[in-house]
Amino acid sequence: MLAGSVAVRFLFNCNEWRCFPIAKKELQINEQIRDNELRIIGADGAQLGVMSAREAQAMADEAGLDLVKIAPTAVPPVCRIMDYGKYRFEQAKKEKEARKNQHVVDTKEVRLGLNIDIGDFNTKVVQARKFLQHGDKVKVSIRFRGREMAHPELGLEPMNRFAEALAEEATVEKPAKVEGRNMLMFLAPKASK
Repeated sequence: MLAGSVAVRFLFNCNEWRCFPIAKKELQINEQIRDNELRIIGADGAQLGVMSAREAQAMADEAGLDLVKIAPTAVPPVCRIMDYGKYRFEQAKKEKEARKNQHVVDTKEVRLGLNIDIGDFNTKVVQARKFLQHGDKVKVSIRFRGREMAHPELGLEPMNRFAEALAEEATVEKPAKVEGRNMLMFLAPKASK
């Protein structure tokens, strides 16, 4: 008896014809719109006034276009008469263009040695400078081997020299810190002015 009443209560609270899933970015179109009153905008952008969903759908069908709810939270909800397929195509095109123009910041790694010589050090600085100019972050690491683990403070000197060499192009995002057998430091490109 209890299970049956719970099921009835559930069906009573959510009528299937009123509750329909709406995707995150998908708009309600044509027969999906079930509001009593709607504010309608024509295909040319003109305000057509407040009317019922049935009248608005008839106007959209007459024009050979779709009725699209563009502002569902407004009172009354705002719908526009437009070609929905063309609208979605243009939105997809804009999103693709935006993705193409955005730059994803990568983290590039430069490995130093505890006893790195000046020539190798300068080569690593030049490589890190290229990464920073490209807009990427740089992770500088030193791996301690064997007995080097007994003196991890010796890794601070090459790290500080590296940060000073790139002081004009980069800021130290995370200072040098020992993590396990590695000493890591993160550099970020300075903001363009």
